[in-house]
Amino acid sequence: MIGGKSVLAVIAARGGSKGLPRKHLLDLGGRPVVAWSVEAAKGSALVDRLVLSTDDQEIADAAALAGCEVPFLRPAELSTDTVPLGPVLLHALDSLGAYDYLVLLQATSPLRLASDIDACIRLCHDSGAPAALSVCVAPKSPFWMATLDVDGRMHPVVPAPADAQRQQLPTAYVPNGAVYVARAQAFRQQLGFTFPDTRAYVMPAERSVDIDYQLDLVMARALVAERT
Repeated sequence: MIGGKSVLAVIAARGGSKGLPRKHLLDLGGRPVVAWSVEAAKGSALVDRLVLSTDDQEIADAAALAGCEVPFLRPAELSTDTVPLGPVLLHALDSLGAYDYLVLLQATSPLRLASDIDACIRLCHDSGAPAALSVCVAPKSPFWMATLDVDGRMHPVVPAPADAQRQQLPTAYVPNGAVYVARAQAFRQQLGFTFPDTRAYVMPAERSVDIDYQLDLVMARALVAERT
């Protein structure tokens, strides 16, 4: 709870992963990937209730074993890979009663800390913004990115001065997928976390790994090994 307002955190973990099959259940430091998000959320000083939204009984069992509440399995119509997270989170809100803040924790971001969750919630609350989300510095500047046409010609995504040096370019940030926070009423209006006044909470790269592919898992395992 923050400022007398209640906080619901939802860990989202769908079973049908294509890039890295069964990624939520893969071993990371001796426990399944999904358990890391449960531990971080349970360490939060501001989250009042933590639940899992999944369509997969095995993921549900792993999260429950780690201490997460699993009040339902996600309906089949919300379990395909074409369904965005907005309706999934709305289903959780509608199923669990009234909360003032909604926090999304994607299970594929296992290296966030409880302090990251609380800092993002505080940022949303203290700023008066409708939402806040975690970001990290982009690994490559968009000023150096290009699209290719059918003949292989490069077209800059964001044109930069011809003589620009890397150190002179503005720092770019990207959402890292670790923490999303919204006032529940604002979320219901557009089923998302991106508003003109959404605030960014900056996290370091070593806590920003988002496990979608095998290489991401390799990186996460290396970072976990460094922690121990």
